[in-house]
Amino acid sequence: MDVSHLLSSIPVSSHLPRYSLFARRRIPPFGSSQRQRRGYFLCCHVEALVAGREEGKGNNNKHKTEASDLSSWLSSNGLPKCKVVLKERECKDNKHRPIRYVAASEDLQAGDVAFSVPNNLVVTLDRVLGNETVAELLTTNKLSELACLALYLMYEKKQGKRSFWSPFIKELDRQAGRGQLAVESPLLWSESELAYLTGSPIRSEVLQRDEGIRREYEELDTVWFMAGSLFKQYPFDIPTEAFSFEIFKQAFVAVQSCVVHLQKVSLARRFALVPMGPPLLTYKSNCRAMLNCIGDSVQLIVDRPYKTGDPIVVWCGPQPNSRLLLNYGFVDEDNPYDRLIVEASLNTDDPQYQEKRMVAQRNGKVAVQGFQVNSGREKEAILEMLPYLRLGYISDPAEMNSVITSQGATCFVSPCMERAVLDQLIYYFESRLAGYPTTLNEDEILLNDENLDPKRRVATKLVKLEKKMLHACINATNELINELPDHTVSPCPAPYAPDLK
Repeated sequence: MDVSHLLSSIPVSSHLPRYSLFARRRIPPFGSSQRQRRGYFLCCHVEALVAGREEGKGNNNKHKTEASDLSSWLSSNGLPKCKVVLKERECKDNKHRPIRYVAASEDLQAGDVAFSVPNNLVVTLDRVLGNETVAELLTTNKLSELACLALYLMYEKKQGKRSFWSPFIKELDRQAGRGQLAVESPLLWSESELAYLTGSPIRSEVLQRDEGIRREYEELDTVWFMAGSLFKQYPFDIPTEAFSFEIFKQAFVAVQSCVVHLQKVSLARRFALVPMGPPLLTYKSNCRAMLNCIGDSVQLIVDRPYKTGDPIVVWCGPQPNSRLLLNYGFVDEDNPYDRLIVEASLNTDDPQYQEKRMVAQRNGKVAVQGFQVNSGREKEAILEMLPYLRLGYISDPAEMNSVITSQGATCFVSPCMERAVLDQLIYYFESRLAGYPTTLNEDEILLNDENLDPKRRVATKLVKLEKKMLHACINATNELINELPDHTVSPCPAPYAPDLK
């Protein structure tokens, strides 16, 4: 699928109305002064330089036009003076243009306001639907904020240059939903590209998210009928007739990659599309800077010093790398929130299943329990799993009765039971590792290849980090085995051992 322009496949209407959603002012073109020939200002009174790129004259002129469209639009609609510059990073994929990113235009200190975008340039759900009550109703029903925003941009795209948001949409098209590694979400990858993720749980997450997007597509007409007071301004067919599922999916992923989650605002404003925000900003997991709604604007206050030209980073929330790849198309190798999930469940065929479920609930667990294995804290996760797994291994009714009448999570542990539990964990982690087609060493060799396909590179980074956590789990479990007093004890038979997934 060609997704170089995630919204560009939406046709422009040949029967556009004589009015637009927002009033527009005529924007004079940029002049050709010596200063402007060195770059493009984001707005005529804002010292934010868009760095040029060496390439053919035709492409350069096209980039100048795009930059002047965006900068003129921001300028004419009130973007105040800021301290950032737009730069370009080369993309090895010849199908896409370079990645643009926001960098410091001067030295900055922690606490400085990098930029401030007026609310009239921010797309939120209350603006899309025109009524906050309707917005809250929709987002608590069957349709997400992302779906509503995607639908709105599709209709605005269809208006072409008559749309108030046309320059912003062009920039979103240009970025094509790509993260800092020049890769879009796996939701838009081909089957052969998804094979790069073989062995990783993200493969099933991609399928689940795709099914969720399809369900939302089928509910798009709800927006049309419930918010007819707004969408009657668009003289087109109802959503599912005007846009195919593939077009909606591409728009959804584009919005997903750049939406900002604002704090301390109403429900209808919590998800926002902010010019100068993502995907132009660089996400970082160990950063604390966030876009915040302050007064009548959305501001970015930096959390660290920057030298002129340094990329500006913002926090993406406490998300594991699998979520970062799925949402934004990148992986952060320094992510302190990276984790794996181990799902343990009590055996429903166990005659004592109900008693064990009751004990588990008494100790804050459920019959199907997910355990988070956080990067760097694998042994802590193993120790948290052990009481639950030991409970599943109990087979003697007398022992089970003792556990039921006792207080806390303590239960009888024989040497053979402990060895059986630890052996099951070792087998489980080794089985997960065996599901990957490459080893850690082979991953390192791939990543050393400068010509490696960008999608293959980001997928390899993800699976490499997952394997490192699994190896750390095996090492932690072996340490516990080595601490056992008697290594000659054979594991106890466990006819109703818990299941691990």
